Amino acid sequence: MHIQRRHRRLWLTISFFLPVLLMGGYFAYRGMAPFGSSSILTVDLGQQYVDFFSYLRSTLLHHPTSIFYSFSKGLGGEMWGTNAYYLFSPLNLILLPFAGKFLSAGILILVLIKYGLAGLSMAWLLDQTTEQHGGRLLAFSTPYSMMGWMIANQLNVLWLDVLWLLPLVIYGLLAILDGRGWRFYLAALAVTMIDNYYMAWMVALFTLLFAGWYLTTTKEPWRPRVTAFSRYLLASIGATTLAAVVLLPTIFALTKSKGTYTSTSVSFKWEYNPLKILAKFVPGSFNFDQMPSGQPNIYVGMLMVAGFLAYLLSRRDRWPARLSALLVTAFLVVSFVWSPLDLLWHLGQYPVWYPSRFSFVFCFWLIWLAARTLEPGTTFSWPVVLGVALIFLVGALPLFFNWVGSVNYISQNQLWIGAGFAAIAVVILTLRRQTSPALTDALIVLLAVCDVSTSAFTALNNISYVSQAEFGNYTAKLDAAVNTIKKGDQGLYRIAKDFMRTKDDPFQADYNAADHFSSTIEPSVSSFVGSIGQPAGDGFITYTNGTELTDSLLGFKYSLTANNNGKQAGTQVLPLTSARYDWDRQTTLSSSKLVTIKKNPTALPLAFGASDQILSLSKNTLDPLNYQSQIYQALAGKSTNDSLFKVQNFDHVTFINLHETTQITGAVLTKVDSAAPAAIRLTFKPTTNDPYYLTLGNGILDSVTITRNGKALNQYDTYRDTVAVSVADHAKGKSVTITMTLKKNSAWLQNVSLYRLNQASFMADYHKLAQSPLKITNYSSTKLSGTVKLKKGATTLMTTIPAAAGWHAMVDGRPVKLHKVLSTFWALKLTPGTHQVTFYFVPPLLIWGLLISLGAFAAFFTLPWWQKVTARRRS
Repeated sequence: MHIQRRHRRLWLTISFFLPVLLMGGYFAYRGMAPFGSSSILTVDLGQQYVDFFSYLRSTLLHHPTSIFYSFSKGLGGEMWGTNAYYLFSPLNLILLPFAGKFLSAGILILVLIKYGLAGLSMAWLLDQTTEQHGGRLLAFSTPYSMMGWMIANQLNVLWLDVLWLLPLVIYGLLAILDGRGWRFYLAALAVTMIDNYYMAWMVALFTLLFAGWYLTTTKEPWRPRVTAFSRYLLASIGATTLAAVVLLPTIFALTKSKGTYTSTSVSFKWEYNPLKILAKFVPGSFNFDQMPSGQPNIYVGMLMVAGFLAYLLSRRDRWPARLSALLVTAFLVVSFVWSPLDLLWHLGQYPVWYPSRFSFVFCFWLIWLAARTLEPGTTFSWPVVLGVALIFLVGALPLFFNWVGSVNYISQNQLWIGAGFAAIAVVILTLRRQTSPALTDALIVLLAVCDVSTSAFTALNNISYVSQAEFGNYTAKLDAAVNTIKKGDQGLYRIAKDFMRTKDDPFQADYNAADHFSSTIEPSVSSFVGSIGQPAGDGFITYTNGTELTDSLLGFKYSLTANNNGKQAGTQVLPLTSARYDWDRQTTLSSSKLVTIKKNPTALPLAFGASDQILSLSKNTLDPLNYQSQIYQALAGKSTNDSLFKVQNFDHVTFINLHETTQITGAVLTKVDSAAPAAIRLTFKPTTNDPYYLTLGNGILDSVTITRNGKALNQYDTYRDTVAVSVADHAKGKSVTITMTLKKNSAWLQNVSLYRLNQASFMADYHKLAQSPLKITNYSSTKLSGTVKLKKGATTLMTTIPAAAGWHAMVDGRPVKLHKVLSTFWALKLTPGTHQVTFYFVPPLLIWGLLISLGAFAAFFTLPWWQKVTARRRS
């Protein structure tokens, strides 16, 4: 018995390390850190998740309350619901030793461990519930851990845990359906929900299908089966109550963010030709074009497909079971191509990139049925073997003869390699294991492993990755600059910069700003940021187009500006995103070869005394500079009709190969000679040293390139609202020429206007607002306290804390009502004088969720004891 146990542990250990070694070898071949100069970062992993992992590390090591709320998320935002999607995997703790530029190496190790755990979990499930044991386990566990879904989505690290959790959930489900206890299923499903609610939803839907199929495999009467199914449903509800501490606050957060974009109408349509799915049964059927849209990544190897087909054609199970298996398969396939079912699997939202995210359950399904069929000693009749071969042949014909339409992710070589693997799989079905068990098992494992390895390496060769230098050098420079600021100022403030690697840089370097990219950003924040002239969208905001006024209003106390155009030894280290000539008036604190740190003398604190005019101000303009002025003037108690930004005329306009127009703003420029270059030059000579800004409509950069005095005018190019670009400051009497060169035969100068900020009026307003700052005495991510002395006329404490549910306020020891201002920020109504003010944040429904989870845990913990006591009394 002891030897047998050691033998099982050995093969389970190998099931973990085999995919780790295979994928680790590939990563080393590609030179990914820590093996070389490349990295595993690509697409969302490089543009988003790596920064979230850095945030998690900073949170756990330095400021734990940021797990509930963070001012690094845009202007500030809840994090509990956000983390429930991105960061609640316990495996993320592996990343704690990897700081800054070394984080990419840590992520690679994390991904490898997830590959290994997926193989181990599947091997354990099969070892416990089927006749597959020993080395044969590798023939199923390795295709599972290296399935097409895993290869295509390894960059979505936050989803990968589901591959090692799903076999555990299925084991518990089998136990509950067989009457062997409910606790394992309850715990496994609850952990899955806590780990990632999005993937857990897909797992939960699949358990419904799996339970329905499994109950058809038995000859028991319908009553015991109904009882078993009822136990499953009750246990599923129980798992939900255990996870309520995560689920309830997350559901609330989603209704205020991502849920607002959820489709309310269902389109009953086919998304593409279902025959295109056949191409996904070819090794390596994946490339970059398949990321934004495409077919499900379901490759598991030809032997698994052969085993699945043999299940349907043989008499391994009763005909009702095989019929229900066919129906489950059909349901999953239709879900790939029919919109209503696609929405069902994806929680009511069409995926933005990465289609058919639930296809991992289809892969599991194929492998499970294959493992159930290809058991040791199983022999197949010739009709079954020929049936499998015929299906392979019929499925291959549309691909070889291109009947499925354009498919750019497979080649003729891949088709022939796939045909070879399919032929070998059919031959293996004819083998009699009794004659040579070891050799037969070795052939099965060799085919399965070589097949999925070939597919994985072929697919990943189509993907490019961020270099380690691009990530590491940028991160090192940003970290150094932010740490320099923090050493001199431990307060609560925001930092702006004119360069950016990702919109989650604040997470990466642990500072507060107004940049963020995630599906859980609050719509009100995105809308406000766009309305004041910043790039924003449904899932992102970025502060690249600030003005001196918005820097002041939003408390950007420090700024980081790139030197030498962000280049070092000719290499672009800091990608430039904006031109901030108006930062010339800020005080320089320090400067390195690449970054200059400046201090903004007009930055307001997070909360300050203001006029109650702001409480009734509503947005009535689409002009971002006019709206900025209205906000600032209302805060200062001034008339909002006299804008701080004054429209300026250009002194001279030159049309080059363009039909002349009488005005600039809104003009449509057309070429005279469509074959020749064309441009418009807009020249002005500032009459003051005030800051000057140029507004640009949201589509203009598609039509023109812009230079200022012959040098490229840096501007982040993804925005949907009109933005304001700094073009001059302290430039009195100096000519400034803006040149717009057409990319096409015509261009619309949408909202192209020149403005001057009235510096004297702005400073007068600033000094008034700076008279009553909230002097913060202590703060954390979820609580800040301080003292404010409101001057006469200042009856409102204005904050730039986004007005999210969960914030509460105390004034002089008593709770007070928070008022929403500008549909975006919280403010308090106060009387002139000195007040002690405290703001604190508690995620909505967190307390209720915690109570439900604790109650459920106590109930499930005591239930077995109560059942024993009851049984004794009865006896």
